[in-house]
Amino acid sequence: MNSTSPNTKELFDASWRWRELIICNVVAALLLSSWVWQPTRQLWDTFDLQLFHWLNAPLATHLIWAKIWAIGNMRPVDAGVGLIMLITIIKSDFIFTGSQVRRALYAFLALLVLMLLIRMTLFSEAVKLMAWQRSSPSLNVEGAVRLTSLFPDWEQKWYLKDSSKQCFPGDHASVLFIWTALLLFFARGKALFFVWLITVLYLLPRLIAGAHWGSDVFVGGLFLSLIAFGWGFYTPYVAKAQDLLEYSTAPMMHTLAKWPILRNISFISGH
Repeated sequence: MNSTSPNTKELFDASWRWRELIICNVVAALLLSSWVWQPTRQLWDTFDLQLFHWLNAPLATHLIWAKIWAIGNMRPVDAGVGLIMLITIIKSDFIFTGSQVRRALYAFLALLVLMLLIRMTLFSEAVKLMAWQRSSPSLNVEGAVRLTSLFPDWEQKWYLKDSSKQCFPGDHASVLFIWTALLLFFARGKALFFVWLITVLYLLPRLIAGAHWGSDVFVGGLFLSLIAFGWGFYTPYVAKAQDLLEYSTAPMMHTLAKWPILRNISFISGH
């Protein structure tokens, strides 16, 4: 059990924390500016190319290694990782106590909604206006190893993906970073190690396959998550959103908790 976890009502503060909010926005702005400003953009371009060659080249000579990352880039695996992320939040006494898991999950969902709104409106328009969009390294770099070429039957059968014509920003990474940032506030010990392990393992498949440049992840994805997390976590938004979701779903949870098996699930029972 995570003995350092706060009480349920203290999980999320319904107040404005200006210092932290400003830090998140300033760091996000500096990160994006370093990618947009030409002198530092050259450094990012060099990093992108070197990282891609370093991660992608071994696929050509190690078939088992290539199969591992081909599996990692399948859509069913994406769904499986998403399920692991949810279970990590709602598993009682792993990171949150039984009375906290429902509110923790609602907070995560609220942050995701906020990030998607930012991604699909303001940021999407900025990407179009500034012509930031680009295709992935697997489509641009000469000699790139394509997993879909190594395993052609897997592309349609298992939805294997190793390329994108619109790879900026890294949407998978932005979702993952939101999850990581939220759980880092509460995870301790083995749970903290597990959160970092999932974060690293889930970032690697798209980078190794060449579906994303490094800066798609560490600029685009991180920028979105910093903005969304700042305006969600350090303002009353998350606390108010989870209160609303708690109130809206209370009748349904009360009904489900009457069933013998379901009443033992902390997310439903609330304890």
